[in-house]
Amino acid sequence: MSKKLETIDAETLMTTSLQQLKFIVEGLIPQGLHILAGSPKIGKSWLSLWICLQVAKGEKIWEFETLKSEVLYLCLEDSFSRIQNRLFEITDEAPNTLHFAIMSDTIGNGLEIQIENFIKEYPETGLIVIDTLQKVRNNTSTNVNPYATDYDDINTLKQIADKYKIAIVLVHHLRKTGDSDPLNMISGTSGIAGGADTNFILQKEKRIENRGILICTGRDIEQRELFLEFNKETFLWELRQPIEVEQKKVDEVIILLSDFMKSVKCFTGTATELAEKLKEYEGTEYSPAILKKKIIKHMSYLIENGISYSENRTFERREFTLSYDGKEANDGMTVVNMPINLPSLPSALSVESDSANVAPCSPLCAIVTRR
Repeated sequence: MSKKLETIDAETLMTTSLQQLKFIVEGLIPQGLHILAGSPKIGKSWLSLWICLQVAKGEKIWEFETLKSEVLYLCLEDSFSRIQNRLFEITDEAPNTLHFAIMSDTIGNGLEIQIENFIKEYPETGLIVIDTLQKVRNNTSTNVNPYATDYDDINTLKQIADKYKIAIVLVHHLRKTGDSDPLNMISGTSGIAGGADTNFILQKEKRIENRGILICTGRDIEQRELFLEFNKETFLWELRQPIEVEQKKVDEVIILLSDFMKSVKCFTGTATELAEKLKEYEGTEYSPAILKKKIIKHMSYLIENGISYSENRTFERREFTLSYDGKEANDGMTVVNMPINLPSLPSALSVESDSANVAPCSPLCAIVTRR
């Protein structure tokens, strides 16, 4: 007998706090599986090494903040001597949190175990770069469907990225023939681009020039084009134009809630009780159901403003706690410890309940973890 589908209703989903997506490079590289594709000898390895270095040091990649992490770079087409020479060119100091390997097993033949063993040895791992994808593929696959083979290879590594909440970047090649859609230029079937969470296409405006464009498209990032230029003296891809970042609109009630929390420091109660407190604070009446949903929707904004969230559901009350720790995020990173398990019972807003607790902060107040 087949297993019963595990489902969640829409109302519960909209009122349940889930773990926020972790970005290794804010706004550019989230946790998940990503493709960095470009023509041979275009400078993909220089870019990959620099990205690894910046994440290992916790320093910006162009205008994007990074989450300082342990980094593994599988340089499978290079030697340690060549990697050393490249490091000499791009930096004076390299951290011991950046690790290199020039040999590995292939997908389905030990690579997955090697990666997981590395992560267990270095649990603070945030980024793994494999240069190149072709070097870790098993060319003896019995699958007669090229699309299925490509998709399976990508999905195998994506499962590791999702399991450990890290970013895995696969360096890959482009076809020699051009196409109006850059994704169609990625070598192989559409199973490679389709299976990845994000695709980065590095193209030069002209082969003999140093100027290029990095096309960025994915499920969890804003689609954009970064205009770059390769500096032959520093061996770095430098940004030619400022990055235009789309400003996300924040609901006015969330801004009001942020101000309210900064004044009371902590609140524990139901959405109905919070709506009453906000009415006393500002004079406007808010629907408890809509208020709770907006809190969940704008959780990242609250976190960035030093406000953490936790739930405490009992048979009598279904309440939550908001607390302001006075440490507003100043680096734009969205890494936080918060509930990720879906509730066993549908979410409901309690109308008849005890009065809400407003300071001092109870032990239920979750502490936001920042690096």
